[in-house]
Formats: sequence, C-alpha cells, structure tokens
Amino acid sequence: MRTTLFAALFAIVAAAPVSTFAQGADKMNPGDDLPAVSTTLKNANGNGTTLKGAEKGNGLLVMFSCNTCPFVLKNEPITKKAMEYATAHNVGMVIINSNEAKRGDDDSYEAMKKFAKEQGYTVPYLVDENSKLADMFGANHTPEVFLFNNKHKLVYKGAMNDNPGDPSGYKKMYIEDAINAMVAGKEVDPKTTKSVGCSIKRRA
Repeated sequence: MRTTLFAALFAIVAAAPVSTFAQGADKMNPGDDLPAVSTTLKNANGNGTTLKGAEKGNGLLVMFSCNTCPFVLKNEPITKKAMEYATAHNVGMVIINSNEAKRGDDDSYEAMKKFAKEQGYTVPYLVDENSKLADMFGANHTPEVFLFNNKHKLVYKGAMNDNPGDPSGYKKMYIEDAINAMVAGKEVDPKTTKSVGCSIKRRA
C-alpha cells in the first residue's frame, strides 16, 4: 500500500510543470546572459518597452518590485537613489512587477500607474504577465536586483543595500558599489547578496 502511494506521488511530481517547482531555483548567476526577451512589456507610463530597449551604454539594472510589500515601501528612498545613480552612470533601469496573483487587486495595472506617479519613477515600471520574467531570472523577492554590463552579462544580483529591513541604517550600498566596479571595468565584489523582502506572488 505504501509503495503504491509513493509511486503515485512520484508520478504527480514528475508530471507537474517545471515552473511550479522552479520558483526557488537559482536560475541566473553572475556571468549568465541577459535573457533575450523581445516581448514588449506594458509600462505604467502608457508606453511599452523591451529589456533591450531599456539598456544604456554601460548596461542595465533590473529590479523586481511591487506596490505594497513593506520592504519595497520602506526601501523606496533607496530605490530612488539607485535610479538616480544608474542614470548618472549611463546604466538603464527597469522596475518589474511580477505579482500576477494580485493583478486584479493591489498590483493591477491601474494601481501600478498610480504608484509609479506617487513615487516619481523616472524609469519604466513594467507588468510581468504570468511572472514569466521572474521565472526566467529566478527572482523570488521584492525588492531584488540584477545588474548586467554592456556585454549583457550578469555582474551582480541580490539586495540593494546591507540593511533592507531598516534601510535608514544601511552601511553599504551594494548596488552603487557594483555599478562603480562595473563601469570601471573591475570585478564586482560581492557578486551576490541575499535579497530580503516579500515573496513574489505567482499565480497558482
């Protein structure tokens, strides 16, 4: 009886879609390429854009975020600093909302438009339909960042700073250090840090 039960459970797991179990996987690591996604993503400002179209001369900063996560809200001043720092160093930036399970509520497109305006976003705030980009990147938290150089290689991923739980008391701004090293042609150190925040709300 027990053997039959285990065999049945194994069959269910084996038949399940890969994406169901891939959310915790480290899909993208330093040295990996920016996904070649040609899809035009809906932008909260009304204009569509692609990841490639958002790149600038020194690379691209991708941030996974949302409207309501307490970690996102308390880190908004840090997000603005990152936005300004990226722009000043000729690095493109996009903010991506992958909370597909809340798309009919707090993370709807209309709510995103309002949030982007309230926060004064100067970079695209994009809808990730069905969390496809989050799955490609292996992104699991908000906020979580991925920095790519001008050769489309990932050079840093993780948290923006060393104290996302209390960003007013941070000592290291990881994303600024990573941009500085990347632009100077030096090796980024650290290449990865642990992102801390709310889980991305994928649709079941």
